[in-house]
Amino acid sequence: MTTDSNENNQIEESAKQPAKRKPKADSSAAGKSPARATTRAKNTVSAAEKTTATEPAVTPSRKTATKRAKTKIDSAPQPRLMQKYRDEIRPRLIEEFGYSSMMQAPRITKIVVNVGLGEALTSNRAIETVPGHIAAITGQKPVVTKAKTSIAGFKLREGQSIGVMVTLRGRRMYEFLDRMLFTALPRIRDFRGVKRNAFDGRGNYSLGFREQIVWPEIDYGSVDRVRGFQVVITTTAKTDAEGFRLLELCGMPFARN
Repeated sequence: MTTDSNENNQIEESAKQPAKRKPKADSSAAGKSPARATTRAKNTVSAAEKTTATEPAVTPSRKTATKRAKTKIDSAPQPRLMQKYRDEIRPRLIEEFGYSSMMQAPRITKIVVNVGLGEALTSNRAIETVPGHIAAITGQKPVVTKAKTSIAGFKLREGQSIGVMVTLRGRRMYEFLDRMLFTALPRIRDFRGVKRNAFDGRGNYSLGFREQIVWPEIDYGSVDRVRGFQVVITTTAKTDAEGFRLLELCGMPFARN
């Protein structure tokens, strides 16, 4: 009797426990529905193609492009006058003036080329030709300056174009100065040197050209009128004597006393 009761209890407990589910067989592996597997594979491939088509092309970042540009610039040869300043002019200035550091030696920081065009108030042809001439001379695109105030006596209105200006620094500055000292100035008619007293008291020098045709970059066929312009050389010299010596060592042909 005891054995029969134990068997009955075991049957009741097994009936109370939930039935275990059998794992589903893989239909694709069993070969029951190969069409569904093929359709899924095609959908996966098409989705991957759409994703690759919509993804943008990988472009180099701005920092990478800037580094490449700097590498190209640094690999270019230095201007002749810049190399001469570092090798010869600066050590000589330190020796003559007794500077304690090479950073105290005066150097050229920028060159400003300015053209005044009063004729532009009545003729627009000057504004069309002069920027091209200045760009050919300096190698840099100039800026057209405009009037800040209106002056009735000169028939000038605010906002009118009255000049062209360009500021040179770095390599272009030294290249322009080299061509000016050894190419343009010797071509001036009856040239006997530049003035010695054209300093402003702080080592900056101002020089004027009466004709733009002394520069070999100017095409005579494009010149409608002979115009002059001003060149201002800005230095870090504290006195005119230091600025004078700096430009003299660079090759500035000062007039003899």
